[in-house]
Amino acid sequence: MDWSPHYPSFVDTESNVKPEADSLDAATTPTLDRQIAIADIGCGFGGLLFALAPKYPESLILGLEIRTSVTEYVEQKILAMRAQARNSNSKSALPKPEPNEDVKIPKTELDDDAKPAPTDLDLMLSGPVPGNFQNISVLRANTMKFLPNLFPASSLSKIFLCFPDPHFKTRKHKARIVSPGLVSEYAFVMKPGGVVYTITDVEDLHLWMTGAFRGSGGLFEEVPGDVWQEREGEEGLNGEGTEMGEKWEAEVRDDVRIMREETEEGKKVTRNGGQKFVGVWRRAADPPWP
Repeated sequence: MDWSPHYPSFVDTESNVKPEADSLDAATTPTLDRQIAIADIGCGFGGLLFALAPKYPESLILGLEIRTSVTEYVEQKILAMRAQARNSNSKSALPKPEPNEDVKIPKTELDDDAKPAPTDLDLMLSGPVPGNFQNISVLRANTMKFLPNLFPASSLSKIFLCFPDPHFKTRKHKARIVSPGLVSEYAFVMKPGGVVYTITDVEDLHLWMTGAFRGSGGLFEEVPGDVWQEREGEEGLNGEGTEMGEKWEAEVRDDVRIMREETEEGKKVTRNGGQKFVGVWRRAADPPWP
């Protein structure tokens, strides 16, 4: 997979032809300087992607969506947000000189628009900048069929499953995005210690997903609610917490808050006064070989 069009600022410029590759295409395919770390499966219109991008500027985040028109919308929005960030960065890069009546300064040096916007090459050389949305992308894919083809084993640190289709009819339960078989695939692509987040406004679906993760045969451990529920007086990743005070717990709580408040479906449920059922599951370490 050539990920360079998705994350042009993270292309490994030092990697040229790889002589150990199995084919010419693989040998000449550009590589990234890091692996994708966060996946939003069924990303919808991308609300979670845009909220996570500035929170984890050093991590590559990929949204997966099966609907073509929705994927195209998110693609265009990402490009628009990147262009807006480039323009904002170019305008704020050089401050206006203080006015001085004794010195005649040409208008072009005072005009913010006179400085050209940085090119993609400039962004690649300058590295990732928080808020420039270079670390997010979207891909149209059927995750139920092709998840292990997209990510190497033990590569993801977070997976978000936000408001998936409940498929209420019994004969359609096989189309649910969480099932015992799919849970094993999520475990395959996740690092030990990685976290899967689930949220839905349908209690029956929440119980279904909970049963699938609990029945994973020890692949995932349930993170209790007193760990990820928000605590009074805490502010995101900087919060100290009231129990263990671990940064990991504060990060999980912040992820849950973003998932509940920043997704389009989450906002819709809030407007309608509905409930949100959350599950947090930590990838357990594989036992040693006998």
